[in-house]
Amino acid sequence: MRILGLDYGDKTIGVAVSDSAGRMALPVETIYRKEAGKLRRSLARLEELCRQYEVEQIVVGLPLNMDDSEGERAVLCRSFGEKLARRCALPVVYEDERLSSWEAEEVLSAGGVAPKDRKKTEDQIAAALILRSYLERRQNHEQA
Repeated sequence: MRILGLDYGDKTIGVAVSDSAGRMALPVETIYRKEAGKLRRSLARLEELCRQYEVEQIVVGLPLNMDDSEGERAVLCRSFGEKLARRCALPVVYEDERLSSWEAEEVLSAGGVAPKDRKKTEDQIAAALILRSYLERRQNHEQA
């Protein structure tokens, strides 16, 4: 089963997809938009990617506060997830994404990517990290 992982931001959406076995998370692309609330084209692109990769589930990163509470950003992510679920007719789940952008930057830095070039792939790396976290948690739950 393929799963789409998303890092939802104000003007970008990082996209990753799992392999068919649901073990690896692979960066796909970053979707850009000019304004935070303008989602029509982004939703259409995500619907297209879901068909292309034969996705059966979507994971949206949920930016929780350090005390596990949900703030304004988390509310926006849940609203986005609901719109996406309706558009794609797929189940959407949420995965704690705290520090995923920081971790993505660390991965790119360790990989020798120049600071000026990091933004091009940072969001899709963050999406892959969010998806990987979900896949690992799911696998651990299945083994328990």
